[in-house]
Amino acid sequence: MPLLTRLIPAPVVVDIRPGALDDLVGVLADERISHSGRLAVAVSGGSGAKLRKRLEPSLPGATWYEVGGGTLDDAVRLASDIKAGHYDAVVGLGGGKIIDCAKFAAARVGLPLVAVPTNLAHDGLCSPVATLDNDAGRGSYGVPNPIAVVIDLDVIHEAPARFVRAGIGDAVSNISAIADWELANRVKGEKIDGLAASIARQAGEAVLRHPGGIGDTDFLQVLAEALVLSGIAMSVSGDSRPSSGACHEINHAFDLLFPKRAAAHGEQCGLGATFAMFLRGAHEESAYMASVLRRHGLPVLPEEIGFSVDEFVRAVEFAPETRPGRYTILEHLDLKTDQIKDLYVDYVKTIGS
Repeated sequence: MPLLTRLIPAPVVVDIRPGALDDLVGVLADERISHSGRLAVAVSGGSGAKLRKRLEPSLPGATWYEVGGGTLDDAVRLASDIKAGHYDAVVGLGGGKIIDCAKFAAARVGLPLVAVPTNLAHDGLCSPVATLDNDAGRGSYGVPNPIAVVIDLDVIHEAPARFVRAGIGDAVSNISAIADWELANRVKGEKIDGLAASIARQAGEAVLRHPGGIGDTDFLQVLAEALVLSGIAMSVSGDSRPSSGACHEINHAFDLLFPKRAAAHGEQCGLGATFAMFLRGAHEESAYMASVLRRHGLPVLPEEIGFSVDEFVRAVEFAPETRPGRYTILEHLDLKTDQIKDLYVDYVKTIGS
């Protein structure tokens, strides 16, 4: 009887614990990622630059590249600079913009990437996607998964609390995204990758059900693991479907309609997920999700991130246009302005103002 299996693209190393950065050099050598220590390290001018002082003595063979922002031009420039040297791997050390620039640059020059995030703002730290600003707004570019992910929870503790909260919203939104995927399967016959769905759902549920808070190391461990698993789920499915549904469509709508006022990605996704759960009739689940997000200090109403109800309604109505071809509860209901307004009133009653 033939044995059928599949290879899953995933990091060789996932090291999540307090003090993980202290062993970075050993991890890279032990896993044969870099015996020579010849590394191209991309850092931000903020959190990454501070850690450079700490790590530089232990990485004498590394070349450090300060990345100005998170644009496609920044990533292309980084790739060009790295190409001029001879390295074993690229290390992205900093927030999401730096990790995405490093992902793109590493892919462009054909080197493995080691992701060392300094915050847990979203699930892009281990995803096969680099999100970069470009002349048209913002684009998503397919890249290989990081070969290693090193998350030092002591460093995460020092990150601004808002970044951690945003990661919670992004992780929890998986639950709504999977519900949208299942809806597309029932209505449109869209194929579901059961493994990817399971990984993403359990990642979201682990964060949603955990009793701890952002100051607890145990909770940060679960959140970091959930964000890594979300990225792996996207690799398994080959696209962002396990972690992106109506929740992310609403997020993209905020970004496109109000680019100078948009809140953090995870804040908008958490709000979008809570409202999307309500729209599909899962009122108890929506209310529970809202209570958890509130406990962590996340917004569940548009005014909590500086938007009026009318602006939120506009974003929800526009949201399906942000991902043509993706079927979610928004496309299914095909809501008009007055319908969204009426449903929003009911939503507020359900979750409490």
